[in-house]
Amino acid sequence: MSEAALPSRPASSLATPLLILGAVLALAPFTSAAVALLGGAAIALVFGNPFQGQTRTWTHRLLPLAVVGLGAGMDLRTVARAGLHGIGITAMSLAVVILLGLWLARVLKVDRDAGLLIAVGTAICGGSAIAAVAPVMRARAHQVSVALATVFLLNAVALILFPPIGHYFHLGQSPFGLWAALAIHDTSSVVGAGLAYGKQALEVATTVKLARALWIVPVTMGIGMIHARNNKEVAADAPPVKKPWFIAGFLAMAALVTWVPALHGAGHLVALAANRALVLTLFLIGAGLSREAIRTVGIRPFLQGLILWLIVASLGLTLVKTGILTVG
Repeated sequence: MSEAALPSRPASSLATPLLILGAVLALAPFTSAAVALLGGAAIALVFGNPFQGQTRTWTHRLLPLAVVGLGAGMDLRTVARAGLHGIGITAMSLAVVILLGLWLARVLKVDRDAGLLIAVGTAICGGSAIAAVAPVMRARAHQVSVALATVFLLNAVALILFPPIGHYFHLGQSPFGLWAALAIHDTSSVVGAGLAYGKQALEVATTVKLARALWIVPVTMGIGMIHARNNKEVAADAPPVKKPWFIAGFLAMAALVTWVPALHGAGHLVALAANRALVLTLFLIGAGLSREAIRTVGIRPFLQGLILWLIVASLGLTLVKTGILTVG
């Protein structure tokens, strides 16, 4: 059964004013990314969200715009180094994570397509990868919902836990940014964790994550070719193809600020506005959570996602802490 078909709980009369207040506070400079995410989730789970459709729409619109705006605060030379550094290791790590995820799905008897979506989301960039891969493998709405809900819940946990874990292990700004980019699923939560840790951590986390997100294209093409051989019919509720255009926008914005010195001042202001837009996006992501979505996940897909994520996060932390993996 698809998420849309699940019965929804009527929202409280307090939901609307609380959501409006929360959105306004998310734009305030004193509101952190973690507080915004938790606040949105708390309102949605306790009082309900009468604007689930609009919340989802604005989340999808704001996140790419915020990422593009963050490019105005980046040096394109740093982005290029992050993308070219360790390209072979990146390709190998993606393959290992996807294969391990598929093995876990088989052991835990998770639906094949849902298991593949969770594995791809963990390997590359969470919801963006799932949204790109789902149409080419003709995934149905309930399979996409399960994968997205699993990734969303783990993203929420990571956004809250990663900064204190980084401080506990005395990770520097660059090592933390690298670890966050490798071990947190969605770009939004990677950027949110980097934002909470520090300016340099934010820069490293964003550039490494976006460089990793470029692998959406070849992975999607490969999965599409494999599934085309099965001659599966297109499901009526299969989602439309979504292109990660924000990556090109981020690179274009970074290029302008890097090579046109006169734009440095304006770029700084754009990046500040993008930071607040990102925090607002995280509030909306939290507000999009529902009890029905949590029930949709079920224990087996969630266990697959949790175990896979713990392996990736633990191994990534070890490699970063020991200096085996560094930012080029």
